[in-house]
Amino acid sequence: MDADVTQLLRAWSSGDAEALNALTPLVYEELHRRAHWHMRRENPGHALQTTALVNEAYLRLVDMRQVSCRDRAHFFALASRVIRHVLVDAARSRRSQKRGADASAEALDENLLVSESPDIIALDDALRALSAIDERKNQVVELRFFGGLTVEEAAEVLGVSAETVKRDWKLAKAWLRRELRRER
Repeated sequence: MDADVTQLLRAWSSGDAEALNALTPLVYEELHRRAHWHMRRENPGHALQTTALVNEAYLRLVDMRQVSCRDRAHFFALASRVIRHVLVDAARSRRSQKRGADASAEALDENLLVSESPDIIALDDALRALSAIDERKNQVVELRFFGGLTVEEAAEVLGVSAETVKRDWKLAKAWLRRELRRER
């Protein structure tokens, strides 16, 4: 199965549109699972539904030019980034519709980063700041939090050891916790 996904990803990266059609049913369920994981942590009454998140992420992936995916883990790393952007765009849209209504920054769940569901815009701002300081730690957060990748999968994508990912994850969580508290 992973070999089929990897082969189709490489064909898609080379411009084979038919490969994308064959790839879709193989990755859709996993994308849906990851999107559902995020949507469970959103505030009640969130307008974006899991299927809409998956569909929007998928459409953005399909529209990307020069996609280069080495394997399944790399594809889901890319999907993680796209899911992050979809969630941030939706949050910014909601915030702009409220015309500046106060949106409090919340911490993240310790299993994720800190303790509850995040204010996705505050998290995105903090991740941009982290990226300027340490891009790899930003990538670890993106892969683990937005992509739901395991430590081992993130290590594979980044080409580092699992211990390095664990260390980066721990330091990034502490740094983000401090930044999100400061923003509140």
